Amino acid sequence: MPQFHSVSVADAAAHALLTEYFCSPELAFRQSHGTYHPTYPVAEQFVPPRGVFLVVLDGQAGDDSGGAYVGCGGIRRLDTAESEPVCFEVKHLWIQPRARGRGWGRMLLAELESRARDLSAAEMVLDTNASLSTAEALYHSSGYTSIPSYNDNPNATHWYRKRLSTN
Repeated sequence: MPQFHSVSVADAAAHALLTEYFCSPELAFRQSHGTYHPTYPVAEQFVPPRGVFLVVLDGQAGDDSGGAYVGCGGIRRLDTAESEPVCFEVKHLWIQPRARGRGWGRMLLAELESRARDLSAAEMVLDTNASLSTAEALYHSSGYTSIPSYNDNPNATHWYRKRLSTN
């Protein structure tokens, strides 16, 4: 099972994973979907209570190898009017290709949703690019629904929202 560790986006492991993510072939969008423009996250946006950034460790506690970091993702609070629900945005959800197919992306998304609830979130939003069909399938099957654009991210072609339960 993966382990999720909260770290600063400036942490060496987080920075290495983000760099690998930004260089990953799936972000080489087809021309019709635009060209990817990497933007490293701002550390202050991913610190409680404004947000959190997680790295995914492939390894068991007590494993002599110490495991390896294989993914990352974060949430950050969006500025909303006081009358609007508290909303967090999912950013840079990614699992290395060698660790895919285990359901860890779904587990990471669920962990981020749980952490957002702990920070009083009522809903989550995210954006993605149409060329990332596997990501879109994950979001749809996790209860996210299509919404109009809520930002000006030049990499995004699709936007989603999920209302969080208050379990």
